[in-house]
Amino acid sequence: QVQLVESGGGLVQAGGFRRLSCVASGNIFRINVMGWYRQVPGKQRELVAIIDNGGITNYEDSVKGRFTISRDNAKKTVYLQMNSLKPEDTAVYYCNGDYCSDNGCQDYWGQGTQVTVSS
Repeated sequence: QVQLVESGGGLVQAGGFRRLSCVASGNIFRINVMGWYRQVPGKQRELVAIIDNGGITNYEDSVKGRFTISRDNAKKTVYLQMNSLKPEDTAVYYCNGDYCSDNGCQDYWGQGTQVTVSS
């Protein structure tokens, strides 16, 4: 069974930074696309950034130039470096990815980590 555990959330002032990490556990032999999503109460979960297994990235428009997604396959970890944070970045951030294990290749989600940006 693959499990994803996020860390790095918390309270930060506007203009500050946070680095989120998401570590996968399980008998994983390949990781395809990995990504970060976020959700605020009453709204749909939205894509923040994704990175494929070739290192190609894509970002939601509002975070371009401020957020950077990266991955370390050996550590089964995906990161989200968030700079110049704004109050509107406040959300629960979830990692997601397509992980291949004994159960085949499936989509998995982390439990979420809260990021709160104060003005």
